[in-house]
Amino acid sequence: MKNAKVLVTGGARSGKSSFAERLSMHRAPASVYIATAQAYDEEMRDRIRHHRERRQGALYPWETVEEPLLLPELLGSLSHRRDGAPAVLVDCLTLWLTNVLLEIEREGHDFEEERLSLRINSLVAAVEHYPGHVILVTNEVGSGIVPEYPLGRIFRDWAGLMNQRLARQCDEVFLVTAGIPLEIKSREFLI
Repeated sequence: MKNAKVLVTGGARSGKSSFAERLSMHRAPASVYIATAQAYDEEMRDRIRHHRERRQGALYPWETVEEPLLLPELLGSLSHRRDGAPAVLVDCLTLWLTNVLLEIEREGHDFEEERLSLRINSLVAAVEHYPGHVILVTNEVGSGIVPEYPLGRIFRDWAGLMNQRLARQCDEVFLVTAGIPLEIKSREFLI
C-alpha cells in the first residue's frame, strides 16, 4: 500500500517494534526512524542501545532521528524535504506522550488537559497531512490494572484516546501479541 498510514500496537515486549521495522523495510527502500525515547537511567540506555544495534544489523538504510518532544513539528519538516517526504517509522508514541507529560510536570504546571489535548491534536494533524508512508508504534496500555497514582491514570487515559484517534487516521492497524501481528482495522465493525 503506497504512502499508507499504519499503526502498530501491542503490549510491552510483544514484538511490535521488530514487526514495524520489518514492515518498513518491506514497504520502502529507506526510512527515517524517529526514536522518542530518552535515556534517564542505565536500563533505558541499554534498551536504546539494543534497538540501535538491531537496526544497524538489518543492512537497511535507516536514518535515525531522536526527537522526544517535537514529533509533530518533525513530521511537518520531513514532509517538506527537497527530495520528497521519506517513509517514516515512529517508535514510540507512548514514550512521546510520557515525555510531554513529564515536560508539563517539570515546568511546575498542574496537569493541563487543554495543553495535552493540543499536543495530541497537533500529532494527529501531522500524521493526517504527512504525504509519505508512515508507521507508528504505540503501546496498548488499557488492558492492565488501574494505575495507583493520578499521573499514571492520566497517562493511561490519554494514551488510549491518542491511540483511538490515530487508529481512525490510519489505513492499517496491527495488534502484535507474542510476536504475531494481526491486522485488525480490516475487521472493524462499523455501526
